[in-house]
Amino acid sequence: KPPKRPPLTVEEQEKYDKLLEHVKSIKELPISSDPNEKTKRPLSDEEQAWVTKECMLRYLRATKWKLADAQKRVEGSLIWRREYGVGELSPDYISPENETGKQVILGYDFASRPCLYLFPSRQNTDKSNRQIQHLVFSLERVIDFMPSGQENLALLIDFKSSTSSKNPSVSQGRQVLHILQTHYPERLGKALVINIPWFVWTFLKIIYPFIDPLTREKLVFSEPIDKYVPAEHLDSIFGGKSEFEYHHEKYWSAMCEIADEKRKRYMERWHKLGGGVGLSEAALR
Repeated sequence: KPPKRPPLTVEEQEKYDKLLEHVKSIKELPISSDPNEKTKRPLSDEEQAWVTKECMLRYLRATKWKLADAQKRVEGSLIWRREYGVGELSPDYISPENETGKQVILGYDFASRPCLYLFPSRQNTDKSNRQIQHLVFSLERVIDFMPSGQENLALLIDFKSSTSSKNPSVSQGRQVLHILQTHYPERLGKALVINIPWFVWTFLKIIYPFIDPLTREKLVFSEPIDKYVPAEHLDSIFGGKSEFEYHHEKYWSAMCEIADEKRKRYMERWHKLGGGVGLSEAALR
């Protein structure tokens, strides 16, 4: 089962209550971060359902409980999700990026975190913005697969047979880091990395200064992965017992259908509980 967090202190509860009050007071937000953008619109049902109690607490923890920073960050992420078109990234648009199975959602770790596998050696497309959109799409889907009470994912990366030409550029790496740390705070539970070649170490050294300290603590390099993921759930490539073979036509449609159904039930529960912001993910999942 997911580990339970300790109850909020009196001060933390007060800050959460103020953040909730602030978000409830939002009438409308711009559709992009462009300072010249004048078009605004109210929060949609999906946007309100995104701003859960746990979501706001994640932003408060990420900002070290600085209320003004958390308010700014939540609003910024809502605007970014609109501008980036997170909800409009369709399976058909993303599908070509995953034809070789370079990103796979498979199983759960010992803490009930869904596992997202990355295989850079399976890179099948030229560097483009869609590669980053692909990762955002996968993050959104792995969040759909989180059980009630779970807020984190486990990231498993195998660099075996990867080449420097197939790995992301430094600018892509920094862009991905910015998205993860700014708009998916407190989502990474563990990042388990194996078979790291020298050029990846060089890449990591370059982007390491941009990785926040909390994220660094979650990085695990070249350790036995079955310490963190049950062997039955762990891909054999990582030393587990799961002999998973990727077949795009079967996997892609099944994964997307299951995620869509989970999201549909999430929104049905949101409506049943009265809607609005600040509902608990534990009840929605």
